[in-house]
Amino acid sequence: MGSTEFRTTLSWVGNDGTGTSTRSHAKDGELAAEGRPTIPTIPPDGTGGWSPEHLLLGSVSQCHMLWYLHLCARNGVVVETYEDSATCRLEVTGSEGAVRDVALHARVGISSGEVATAVELFELAGEKCYVARSLAEPVGHTVEVSEVPPG
Repeated sequence: MGSTEFRTTLSWVGNDGTGTSTRSHAKDGELAAEGRPTIPTIPPDGTGGWSPEHLLLGSVSQCHMLWYLHLCARNGVVVETYEDSATCRLEVTGSEGAVRDVALHARVGISSGEVATAVELFELAGEKCYVARSLAEPVGHTVEVSEVPPG
């Protein structure tokens, strides 16, 4: 496949007219990419937008889901529902920090295929996910697969 370049623009929108003249300056931003909706951004302890940690966790979760759906489609497992409750922890000591304990907790409903195969493919998706493989620590994951009616 080669390589694909992605571009985003992050703009600080928190300047109330005083810039960063005080430590209590707003840290709100807007993340944009051509042809996509703008996403409001905030620091980890803020409200009303997406922190870098939320965005990282969501990226891992989405990447895993996309690989999982692809693998299921190629292996005769028909996924009807997929919901992931992902978690991570921001660990900060002094001015140093790291995202730790990234974990995916998915619930999947399938209408065709073997439950055991669906579970195996979930594990394989974890090995394939580009974003998870880019992290310094492995991503944990659990999956609960149930059979559901089609549609």
